Amino acid sequence: SGLHVAHFVQRYPPAVGGSEAYFARLTDHLTACGDAVTVVTSTAVGLAEMWEGSRRPAEIVGPVRRFAPLTFPGRRYVLKAASLLPVRRWQCLTAPCNPVCPAMWRAAGRFDGPLDAVHATAFPYSFPVACGLRLARRHGVPFFLTPFLHTGDPDDPNDRTRRQYTRPHLRWLLRQADRVFVQTHLERDTAVSIGAPPERVVVQGLGVDPAECTGGDRAAARAAWGVDDEVVVGHLANASVEKGTVDLLSAAARLWDAGKAFRVVLAGPEMPNFLAFWERFPHRNRVRTLGPITDAQKRDFFAGIDAFALPSRSDSFGLVLLEAWANAKPNLVYRAGGPAELVRDGIDGLQARCGAIAGLADQLGRLVGDERLREWLGTVGRERVGAEFRWADKLALVRHEMLAGRRKPAGRSG
Repeated sequence: SGLHVAHFVQRYPPAVGGSEAYFARLTDHLTACGDAVTVVTSTAVGLAEMWEGSRRPAEIVGPVRRFAPLTFPGRRYVLKAASLLPVRRWQCLTAPCNPVCPAMWRAAGRFDGPLDAVHATAFPYSFPVACGLRLARRHGVPFFLTPFLHTGDPDDPNDRTRRQYTRPHLRWLLRQADRVFVQTHLERDTAVSIGAPPERVVVQGLGVDPAECTGGDRAAARAAWGVDDEVVVGHLANASVEKGTVDLLSAAARLWDAGKAFRVVLAGPEMPNFLAFWERFPHRNRVRTLGPITDAQKRDFFAGIDAFALPSRSDSFGLVLLEAWANAKPNLVYRAGGPAELVRDGIDGLQARCGAIAGLADQLGRLVGDERLREWLGTVGRERVGAEFRWADKLALVRHEMLAGRRKPAGRSG
């Protein structure tokens, strides 16, 4: 018989994000296998709605249960003070970045349907994860965790991103999980180094479906962007400091000041720290900003660009890198987090030291100026997609662990 699984996630489509899209895909996969999945999430769609509140009503639509985040005057300061109490479960529930949904916590204490496994994501949003843990422990079923740890700059011992994703209450959650799914060996090493039992950590990795991101109209996209035969560098992410948008444009500015001719096209929601930079950026006429894009527009985006850049400090993997490769486009990344392990420097993409704008500009200049290099790197990347990054394999691994967990009692950890 099929599994009964509860998924806990901070947001869910139509919210746009990597962990959100992954859990939606996994939900569809399990459902197609004959499993029953209940998704527990917040009503937030925009990122800030998790802490500023959402006007969307709490609702149950099909298998998805949405709970409204709590908001009140002085919320951030009240929660920050509350989270100082050194009780780990309490800190999970009071971290200010969370969608704090009291009704979700109550529901996790009342759910009485059949249940074989609970699976939660993603750090640093610990409130839904803690709710999932509560439900798993009440029912005595395995608790699975996909944290999407962001490991940041490996050369900076005080990296802010890594500190945010490895706080004591998050380390505690890792130790509670019966299985921790990670995307790279670097993430595995980080999880083990902060307390996850090695035998419980499963290196999974993510996948890509080329049919979802290829086949776009290159000519139409470039016409819409006002581009003729110039090289176009694409960037698809939440435009922000963390995702490398600001560093990418700073590196591009060096090349433009030196007389290089190319364009940058940015796609994705724009965060406040990017907008503050953008207001004073002197080369806006060389950059096209698209904002959030649809799936059809994403196919055109990847068809229209010549290279893809994601100099991010905050990616545990980087699904968009696989999408670029599926379109035979080379990737440029920082030597940080998942992309540093995923992209092989000089083989299927280029790397620069994290935060080194001059080095990033040098690598960007190589891609812009060498068509044969772009084609070579992109072709090797496309070959990897077909061999290493098939969704069916990645999702089947998760279900296999869930089936194995049903056959033995859930573990316990302090």
